[in-house]
Amino acid sequence: MSDGAARAAQVWVDADACPGPVKEIVFRAAERARVQVTLVANQWLRTPPSRFIRAMQVQGGYDAADDAIAERATTGDLVVTQDIPLAARVLANGADAVDPRGERFTADTIAERLSMRNFMDELRGAGVQTGGPAAFNARDRQAFANQLDRWLAARR
Repeated sequence: MSDGAARAAQVWVDADACPGPVKEIVFRAAERARVQVTLVANQWLRTPPSRFIRAMQVQGGYDAADDAIAERATTGDLVVTQDIPLAARVLANGADAVDPRGERFTADTIAERLSMRNFMDELRGAGVQTGGPAAFNARDRQAFANQLDRWLAARR
């Protein structure tokens, strides 16, 4: 902020591929904890009426939403994403990052996660069927809610 005032920490959601139940958890937390939440996507998103929740539609290509989040997320913010390169970028900015299944990305684990992601991309590029992620389930939803609650508690 240009006037030198401290900006409150906020939650950024990489919303294009974020499961609906995770968005609902974030929406409820925004109201309960009075924390600003911004969903970023390259398509129009419906959000509940709230002074704490907004959607940002970005134009452009493949990484436009990731770029918008990486440019804005700073120390103290939380980014919800399953995109490992985006998680690495926001960690470098001092933000926290968690995936929709509740797994935190950390400075200690991000290099290994990037390496495994790149390896799997190479396998897929060579025609190897690697399968996709397991279906999102109640345990994933609870793990995410727990991580969000921890982040909210730490910011108080």
